Amino acid sequence: MDERVKTVHEGVSYRTAEPNDEGQRLDNYLARTLKGVPRSMLYRILRRGEVRVNKGRVQPSYKLKAGDVIRIPPVTVTAGPVTIPSSRLGLVQDLKDRIVFENDELMVVNKPAGLAAHGGSGIEFGLIEALRALRPELRGLELAHRLDRDTSGCLIVAKRRSALRNLHEQFRQRVVKKRYLTLVPGRWDRRVNLVSAPLKRNELRSGERMVEVDFKNGAPSSTGFDIVEEFDGATLMAALPHTGRTHQIRVHCAYVHHPVGGDDKYGDREFNAWLKERGLHRMFLHAFRISFINPEDGKTVKVEAPLPEELESLLKNLRGQN
Repeated sequence: MDERVKTVHEGVSYRTAEPNDEGQRLDNYLARTLKGVPRSMLYRILRRGEVRVNKGRVQPSYKLKAGDVIRIPPVTVTAGPVTIPSSRLGLVQDLKDRIVFENDELMVVNKPAGLAAHGGSGIEFGLIEALRALRPELRGLELAHRLDRDTSGCLIVAKRRSALRNLHEQFRQRVVKKRYLTLVPGRWDRRVNLVSAPLKRNELRSGERMVEVDFKNGAPSSTGFDIVEEFDGATLMAALPHTGRTHQIRVHCAYVHHPVGGDDKYGDREFNAWLKERGLHRMFLHAFRISFINPEDGKTVKVEAPLPEELESLLKNLRGQN
């Protein structure tokens, strides 16, 4: 018998953000506060403006400040026991072997392509939910940053609120350094080692996010580029983002007419088809390396996540090794 569990949060309630809530995203705060409520419902009440902070509407990404007064509407959910979706079971279990660094404060996970960093916006289940299911003893797991769903590689997950605040400050101060690997069409101009083009994010009616270069209204954005290896018809590039805008590397690559291989949103159809013929069925964008200051001891940590087999196999194909 499948016993259903009814979660009820009755009446409008008001909560005041505590000092240890400082810097936490509003959506994550709600997920922690409203136990048993699906992310999709949380984003729905946020979009409707039913959640208010200091009597005003804010975005799900709003970072809380100590003393903020949060209005939370009544929510009623009927659901079964929380379980790992069977369709993702193999992928979730695989995460155990994808933790490439861990200490008492944080872990770095080699995120697979195709798995969202978190649930929400039509996605009920992401990497952070999987980790919470796998490691229920770690009650404070929170994403320190994001990776696109189709991007693989290094992703930092904080275990404690203090570590999360520390990492957020490192990102704000640009202490964290990230190095991505991507395959682009053609020969990259060696004189182009920095792309500085302001980016503006737009959300379509469907909820899909599109980002474009906009020199009038865009946010300052820059990405460094280094040539790693050249092939006949393609170039393996290292991308080093100096800012952290949505889809930044993908849009900057497209802006200089070298779109990321396998990118269905900003990419080149002919190049993508050429890559599919050679066995690539995903976007070639991988967060290969990340460095940061360890909140535990103040020392610099550098973590690498090797290229996934599918991407490495493609490179071997291009080298004529297969």
